[in-house]
Amino acid sequence: MTDYGHPITFSLSLYPSVDLLRETKQLPQVADAAGLEYLAIQDHAYNPEFLDVWTLITYLTAETERISFFPDVADLQLRPPTILAKAAASLSVLSGGRIALGVGGGATADGIAAMGGIRRNGREMVAFTDEALQIMRRALAGGVVEFRGSQHTIGGYEAGPAPPEPVPLWLGSVGPRMLAITGRSSDGWISPLSTYLRPPAVPARQRLIDEAAISAGRDPSAVRRIYNVVGAIGARRGGPGLSGDVHSWVDTLSDWSVELGFDTFVFWPTSAPLAQLEVFATEVVPGVRQRVSERRGQL
Repeated sequence: MTDYGHPITFSLSLYPSVDLLRETKQLPQVADAAGLEYLAIQDHAYNPEFLDVWTLITYLTAETERISFFPDVADLQLRPPTILAKAAASLSVLSGGRIALGVGGGATADGIAAMGGIRRNGREMVAFTDEALQIMRRALAGGVVEFRGSQHTIGGYEAGPAPPEPVPLWLGSVGPRMLAITGRSSDGWISPLSTYLRPPAVPARQRLIDEAAISAGRDPSAVRRIYNVVGAIGARRGGPGLSGDVHSWVDTLSDWSVELGFDTFVFWPTSAPLAQLEVFATEVVPGVRQRVSERRGQL
């Protein structure tokens, strides 16, 4: 079993379609009142249907009081690391620290190139991401940032404002080289959708992260583990992702926490998100918290 001991937290994924704007405005307020810790919003800027992730997060922080937000995940190749760090720090100041920074190397080379970004191969993308995390870490801390690498050159940028508390840097990754960066340099691993990276494939990825962390002189528990869980809660079984009643969701998420090492679950409902959010927040979330607490007490 792998349990890194972090508090168990929960998030809802918002689908940033302009056609769902009314729902997108309503869901954060419900999630905020229900006690979820995070709202996650995907970043595919080349999709004409999608609102810009940072504009949407900024708007929604002003419409909520307690809940935190993170991009799941921001495309580093379309968002320069100094600007992305500046945006995150600024929004952290404005929202009272309610920002985590989820980032990734970029979903599709075609989409990035279509918006004027550079088409990078796998190794170049990995190097670009590695350097970008180092730059963002320094920029989020404030002060002068200088960096010379194969993909970035930062010549004495004076970073600020300083956020009221550290902004976590979470990295979305799946391949060995990106997982190694996650272990060496990030504050958290954002796993791909549960329909893309199924639970049996998770332990091997966790080991790669742990090995990289240890090689870098870090405790593996310094890296949080975030799972994007696609599915539906209800008596009817079947459909994509995790599908079943409340008891099966509580059992499964508790297993994935204590046995696979995940501490944060991002719910991607496949239908009726408002109704699904209510069941998730009022029945699944407290059930998982209690079950994990009980199981940890038995270890």
